Amino acid sequence: MNPRAAPYILLVISAVQGFRYSELEQHVNSKQEEYVEALREWVAIESDSSNVLKRPDLHHMMEKAAQKLRLMGGMVELVDIGQQELPDGQTLALPKVVTAQFGSDPNKRTVCIYGHVDVQPAKMDDGWATDPYNLTDINGNLYGRGASDNKAPVLAWIHAVEAYQALHMELPVNVKFIIEGMEETGSNGLEDMIVAQRDIFFSDVDYIIISDCGWLSRRPALTYGTRGNCYFFAEVIEGPKQDLHSGVYGGTVIEPMTDLIGILDTLIDPNGKILIPGIREAVAPLSDEEWKMYQDIQFDLENYKNKIGVDQLMYNSKVDLLAHMWRYPTVSIHGIQGAFSDHGTKTVIPAKVVAKFSIRQVPNMDPAVVKKQVTDYLHLVFSKRKSPNKLKVTMVIGAKPWLADTQDPVFEAGKAAIKRVFNVDPDLIREGATIPIARTFQDVTGKSIIMMPIGGFDDGLHSQNEKMSRYNYIEGTKYFIAYLHEVSLIKKTSV
Repeated sequence: MNPRAAPYILLVISAVQGFRYSELEQHVNSKQEEYVEALREWVAIESDSSNVLKRPDLHHMMEKAAQKLRLMGGMVELVDIGQQELPDGQTLALPKVVTAQFGSDPNKRTVCIYGHVDVQPAKMDDGWATDPYNLTDINGNLYGRGASDNKAPVLAWIHAVEAYQALHMELPVNVKFIIEGMEETGSNGLEDMIVAQRDIFFSDVDYIIISDCGWLSRRPALTYGTRGNCYFFAEVIEGPKQDLHSGVYGGTVIEPMTDLIGILDTLIDPNGKILIPGIREAVAPLSDEEWKMYQDIQFDLENYKNKIGVDQLMYNSKVDLLAHMWRYPTVSIHGIQGAFSDHGTKTVIPAKVVAKFSIRQVPNMDPAVVKKQVTDYLHLVFSKRKSPNKLKVTMVIGAKPWLADTQDPVFEAGKAAIKRVFNVDPDLIREGATIPIARTFQDVTGKSIIMMPIGGFDDGLHSQNEKMSRYNYIEGTKYFIAYLHEVSLIKKTSV
């Protein structure tokens, strides 16, 4: 038996009969339409954090979230996190961060729920089948921008607290919320706010919960790790002073685009092997325990291929694919600025081109080291071309990976809550994408972090026709209710 989980198990045995879950479950069932209507109201607000013209909508969204928590009796603050500097030098007020607190009993555990209510851009012209800002229920799926990422999960946590209140049940733990409005554009200003509040708002927090991700399959999951990301610009500059006609000048100049394509081709081989020295060597080895964990995860390769519309994957075994999706670094080339990309033809030699690529980070990689490895390697490769053009390499994002201890009692509580509500054992999964706030919370506060997704594997985050299934939304609310109870069973003196 895991000694860290033992105090939790003993308390489960002694306290399980005191939890009136069936009453809470019935209450949630009776409130389904109200919950859907609340989500409809939130989705209707075009809280796109990437569009400065939508900033008034974003401020409105933050105020609406704050007002919802105020009406529930929470101690609510709208925390000013400063100004955003725009590319033209102007400044714009960042949306305030909403904090709220329900309960302050020093004898209880305290959990802090993180969420965001800003969204990615969305237009009907992008290929949506329905108005992205009018929540539409089709066959039990609730379609709308932000439905899954992240408005429904935030509301589900709020509904969980409301359910206890509605039935006049004491919350089993103290609950805090921190809700931001700039997650989709990098969480501007949030890290400074967390640092400033470390010994104030976060001082009594035991566990931080993030529900900003999704399940891998139809089986519920707990997420214990994410990859980081190093994003690079590679610019070939000081070529011709302007774009040139390829018929007039082609064959007489050394073209920046040719140089750029040449160095990009040296980043990764056709089998996915990263060619930059030192990258692969830094990766933590795959343990036998982790390999076994991947074997037990519910994941179907054929369904995965069908979902993304490909006939062939890089790897043919489940374990290899999951490992390369979650815990090995990858190189992805995202685009070339300065190249001709419109419809039709244009016989142009670009004078300057900028490649944009990223390397996903995993333990034990360090973004500062990766920056030097990539920069040194590309300059070495470029020098061998003996080109008169110049190369400039810049790392614009350096986000570290996050990894939690699945033996922490907070994960045992998650497993118990899922078992109660869904009657299955959860998959323990990692997330291939980057959620920087998890590592920030871990580094700044030193608290235990857990990711508890309720989004489906097919929700289409950031894509057209994003949705949250009604089932996941409602059952997810019950799951969060049960989780608050399970966390309360973790002894306050446990380590």
